[in-house]
Amino acid sequence: MTIVPPNLRPASRLVHGGTSRSQHGETSEAIFLTSGFVYDDAEQAEATFAGTVQHYQYSRFGNPTVAMLEQRLADIEGAEACVVTATGMAAVNAAMLSHLKAGDRVVASRALFGSCYWLVATLLPKFGIATEFVDGGDLEQWRAALSRPANLVLLETPSNPMLEIVDVRAVCDLAHEAGAIVVVDNVFATPLLQQPLRLGADVVVYSCTKHIDGQGRAMGGAVLGSAKWITDVLQPFTRNTGPTLSPFNAWLLLKGLETLALRVDAASRSAAILADFLANQPGITQVLYPTRADHPQHSLARAQMSGGGTLVTFEVEGGKAGAFAVMNGFQLIAVSNNLGDSKSLVTHPATTTHMRIGAEERARLGITDGVVRLSVGLEDVLDLQDDLARGLANLRADAATPLNSPALKSRVVAAIIA
Repeated sequence: MTIVPPNLRPASRLVHGGTSRSQHGETSEAIFLTSGFVYDDAEQAEATFAGTVQHYQYSRFGNPTVAMLEQRLADIEGAEACVVTATGMAAVNAAMLSHLKAGDRVVASRALFGSCYWLVATLLPKFGIATEFVDGGDLEQWRAALSRPANLVLLETPSNPMLEIVDVRAVCDLAHEAGAIVVVDNVFATPLLQQPLRLGADVVVYSCTKHIDGQGRAMGGAVLGSAKWITDVLQPFTRNTGPTLSPFNAWLLLKGLETLALRVDAASRSAAILADFLANQPGITQVLYPTRADHPQHSLARAQMSGGGTLVTFEVEGGKAGAFAVMNGFQLIAVSNNLGDSKSLVTHPATTTHMRIGAEERARLGITDGVVRLSVGLEDVLDLQDDLARGLANLRADAATPLNSPALKSRVVAAIIA
């Protein structure tokens, strides 16, 4: 392990944390593309499996490149330990199923990513685990749900896609009184803008596919928590079920971490500017950005986050047709359900990420057909502002086009041919 000075600031830890150089003294972290490892003799192999000596035995259990990523993530998060996984959903699944058994009870915020919602609503009950959803921003609902014993609480803050803020410290206090651990999906805030462990959470999960990679190259996930919980609860599950991150993807994520502070800072500054721009545009009925004064929970966001983040959610008049018109008018911002990329991306949650939770649940969450989620990238903010203006101009053009006009007919014909 390379020795680095203590008390480094976050940007420095993102570059140097966890670095372990081989005997060759490489500058860039080495990629150990190996499934297995060789022992000096049979006795060392026996001792390795018995746990009496430290030696890599199989990349499903541990790998030098993967270990560097785990150490660096734990370092920046302020966690005792970390296990990385093949995807973000593998991380959420492992964090929950490793801890739960039949007869247990889970309380979750209703505002979750679509696949996380499915885990709680559909998968866990199949294993005899009781689940209950609450409105994440309503402490009285949390208090009522946690007035009975529970085993695990799952929440996401800011939430996807409506950027709802959950009072992490207050929910953790209630959960711990009920006997539950608290798992926080911190993907929107990143470890730079919010550190749930310091607010009382027990476990933090990430989709490393998002900001941590940040360039749309690799998938990965991470689970962080206490050394005891990771060793006693999580590791037996991940080592035996195999949601293993490849060493190559671990290396890509290490490279992503080196620029995470620069990217999150730049994209967050642009996101704040674009949120203000959108709030003053005709055709926009709502803009959500955590640190804007008009966000319903902006005071809480400012108290537990050091910045507003890289996501802006806005609602377009005209429902789905209006939202599609705006999105289809962009020339720079790409339509994609990913986020946290260096390229700005936009998606329509009602027909993509949150399609399968159903119209009734979307309505409860405020995800109308006009809602659009914008992940702000690293382009010049003025170019992004121009592109948003192009999309809004397309909305106005569509609204002004008579139903029997040649322009509309030509677009319909073009769509049918395509």
